Amino acid sequence: MKNYLLSLIAVIVLALIAYVGAEAATWPQYVFGIIIPYLAMTIFIMGTIRKILGWARSPVPFRIPSTCGQQKSLPWIKQSKIDNPFTFFGVIVRMVLEVFLFRSLFRNTKCKMSKGGKIFFDLEKWLWVGAIVFHWSFLVVLLRHLRFFTNPVPGCIQFLEQVDGFIQIGLPGIFLSGFALVAGAVFLLVRRIVIPQVRYISLASDYFPLFLIIGIALTGILMRYFTKVDIVGAKEILMGLVTFHPSISANINGIFYVHLFLVSILLVYIPFSKLMHMGGIFFSPTRNLANNSRAVRHINPWNYPVKVHTYDEYEDDYREKMIEAGLPVEKE
Repeated sequence: MKNYLLSLIAVIVLALIAYVGAEAATWPQYVFGIIIPYLAMTIFIMGTIRKILGWARSPVPFRIPSTCGQQKSLPWIKQSKIDNPFTFFGVIVRMVLEVFLFRSLFRNTKCKMSKGGKIFFDLEKWLWVGAIVFHWSFLVVLLRHLRFFTNPVPGCIQFLEQVDGFIQIGLPGIFLSGFALVAGAVFLLVRRIVIPQVRYISLASDYFPLFLIIGIALTGILMRYFTKVDIVGAKEILMGLVTFHPSISANINGIFYVHLFLVSILLVYIPFSKLMHMGGIFFSPTRNLANNSRAVRHINPWNYPVKVHTYDEYEDDYREKMIEAGLPVEKE
């Protein structure tokens, strides 16, 4: 069976488990509404800390920043200050553009072959657009959800809601970020399935988080615009979780618990998956190092003192044999 079908079936099964369990009896609501969210958050925090500490302890023996521009060299050669930073400030500028605008992805190219058999490279802007839409809408959705965990709701979150929901078609108002999140995730998913080269290197672990995020977004849209979940009851549950006074509201239907359960699964999944790139980019030596190897000698701080055999010592040991063999020597 295809990897994407396995991932889709897994997400559907998880959603059905939460829905059937929450609708069947009261005690599963305590499991999906209290126990699993606390367990998921604990695993997420501990897993993330463990991952970050592992990256922080990893030695970086060489200056290995990835570059796509001219390194600082001779005075009359123009340097690419962003793509090949020489200073720490240049690294910060590069990282900011990478984290918030995906600059390297914007410059991404794909290899094609013309009818005449010649290979050429073409810019791949649609992937950049899809990634920007997906990540920024995801961030806006996360920030908007802070209204369920705070009382009173901060003014900045209220302003964000007003900007995100400026389209007013009936009640409740439409939040663009939710639909943009679905569109971005579906685009990235379809791209993995349709393009043969991408599908060939894609595993079930690449499809699963996309289906999971789509499921989270769709259940959220379903609750807001169709099933009309009790917002007050939902906030009581979530405020109880963050204040460590958990409680269950009797007016909440099963879709809410499906949504919360899928979010919990995503939290558990993040520290052990490729989704940790959101933190790993700050610890990547290909991104966080200045490319100044021609000006400054990089000494690995993890190196321990070892006895080395210099060339002078080597030549002293084997000079006569090198001369007999006709090899050049520095000292006769």
